[in-house]
Amino acid sequence: MVRRKPVLLLLCLTVLAPIVLYTDRLSSFSNSISNDDFIDNVFSLSVGKEVVKLNALPQESTNAVKEPIGIIYVDNSRNSHQVSVQSRDGSAALESQEFPLRKSAEHKSRMLSATDNGSLSEKKGMIVQVVNRKIGMDDPKKSKAEEENKEVGSQQTKLNTTPAKEENKSEKHSQETTLKVDLEKLQTAPKDRNSSSTVMPDARVRQLRDQLIRAKAFLGLRAIRTNPQYFRELRLRIREVQRALGDAAKDTDLPRKANEKLKAMELTLAKGKQIQDDCAAVIKKLRAMLHSTEEQLQVNRKQTMFLTQLAAKTVPKGLHCLPLRLSTEYFSLDPSQQQFPNQEKLEDPKLYHSALFSDNILAAAVVVNSTISNAKHPSNHVFHIVTDRLNYAAMRMWFLANPPGKATIQVQNIEEFTWLNASYSPILKQLGSQSTINYYFRSHHVKSDTNLKFRNPKYLSILNHLRFYLPEMFPKLNKVVFLDDDIVVQKDLTGLWTINLKGKVNGAVETCRESFHRFDRYLNFSNPLIAKNFDPHACGWAYGMNVFDLAEWRKQNITELYHSWQKLNHDRLLWKLGTLPPGLITFWNRTFPLDRSWHVLGLGYNPHVVQKEIEQAAVIHYNGNMKPWLEIGMPKYRNHWSKYINYDQVFLQDCNINL
Repeated sequence: MVRRKPVLLLLCLTVLAPIVLYTDRLSSFSNSISNDDFIDNVFSLSVGKEVVKLNALPQESTNAVKEPIGIIYVDNSRNSHQVSVQSRDGSAALESQEFPLRKSAEHKSRMLSATDNGSLSEKKGMIVQVVNRKIGMDDPKKSKAEEENKEVGSQQTKLNTTPAKEENKSEKHSQETTLKVDLEKLQTAPKDRNSSSTVMPDARVRQLRDQLIRAKAFLGLRAIRTNPQYFRELRLRIREVQRALGDAAKDTDLPRKANEKLKAMELTLAKGKQIQDDCAAVIKKLRAMLHSTEEQLQVNRKQTMFLTQLAAKTVPKGLHCLPLRLSTEYFSLDPSQQQFPNQEKLEDPKLYHSALFSDNILAAAVVVNSTISNAKHPSNHVFHIVTDRLNYAAMRMWFLANPPGKATIQVQNIEEFTWLNASYSPILKQLGSQSTINYYFRSHHVKSDTNLKFRNPKYLSILNHLRFYLPEMFPKLNKVVFLDDDIVVQKDLTGLWTINLKGKVNGAVETCRESFHRFDRYLNFSNPLIAKNFDPHACGWAYGMNVFDLAEWRKQNITELYHSWQKLNHDRLLWKLGTLPPGLITFWNRTFPLDRSWHVLGLGYNPHVVQKEIEQAAVIHYNGNMKPWLEIGMPKYRNHWSKYINYDQVFLQDCNINL
């Protein structure tokens, strides 16, 4: 037993000692040779100072090997990122480069490979990303940036061909950090504001409508009709899209399944393209549809204009009831109760006289009430109201039941002016002529005017033309303010009577800001008589709130001038019917421009009148078809008018007139 133990010990030493010695020598050998040295030795063998090349395999020049350039697309990148190029000798080249974006707004990123001397796997896997910054297509630096881009690629190729050297850990860490930062910037880059702002809020609605147009065009093609299965599918898709679209005006109005319908229709249309490959037939069909749509648009425009004019001419039921109810009440009064007080003030030239010609009782009431409510001295105001025979009793009854405070009221019947007849006034003669009657009531027998507003029956009323006879109507007055019945007074108007018109007859606010308010929009300058005497670009002015110097009117014999031009226009070749065209002619070079704050127009047709101008105006004018007493009146402006009406008044209650 004593001998056996030493024998076993010697046996273990003889077996294990060679294994330990061999393993230690192998590890030291592997550490002494680096990967780079091994790779270099594979390509070239050095014997002494001479480099011996391998002959067993064909050699490739390192200059011939080009690195692949990958193109990736990144949407809406606005940031400039640094380009980190790592060389084989361990140096890190840091480039900051901006590249222009093409018109299609694609963001390119070059992928440059970089080798790592630390390990063979990192050498193969290292990729340096170059992220372009989006700049304008017309950037003057575009060509320069492209040249620099090429230089970066060539520099990288040269760097890759240089001998590889060992890289220290600090430089390697800085390059990896730069690459990570570049990738994070790429992922978190904000979207381009310009591109996001161009996204329309109704993009899907427009796309659905476009699909409907294309689908309907396909339905009319012969190749589609001969394919019953596809024809039925297309009609089904059209109905689905129409139901999804409905009356939607923007994407938020669409149902949730609208996207599914859109995709399904797109697939169906794609099938149709395969069935119908004749582009000429599709173009022909689309042209026919376009022509038909344009014709339908013209018809709808004419119909809209006609209905608008009809709504403007129609008297609401309440306004028709009101004069009947007032007339009944008026004739039940005693004669002594039918008279207005302060009649001695009617011809006093020292007071503030206003003329109003209307057959609309409620509108006249608003004009008087608003003027008195904003007047500093209501007792100095005198209102001369002229109406027709049908509304005479009702107009008097209204102001008898609703007296305007201390102001003086006069209501006259137009028939009281016996001197105003066809033998004296050419316009009265023309209004009663057969040609004028045919123009308004038998337009299907004569050539109809394309603009329906010139055929408004209000021009047949002599009330509309009384403004040209103010000196004859008020022979003892020297200055009168003319007011239309579709205006509202918001400030004291006494300053109008003190304005020096400097020898002019008419004081009015000019309307030069709009091109359609110049002379060529009202007068026929193709007629040599008009072209010879007037300037087509002369500034127009507005009726509705005018100051007339009656003394100067009589001195310059304006009424006779008006009559002479009316006789020349007996066939309506100089201008269409109305009062503004003859007013522009009659008061040519005789109009004094007032400050714009006196009179603001457009509340009867323009929804974009500046609110500040309305608030600062002395008079606001509801000129146009959308009168505040009609249902088509614009609600945003109606309150300025309705606040001067007491809807609790018994006559308004009887006729169911309310807000």
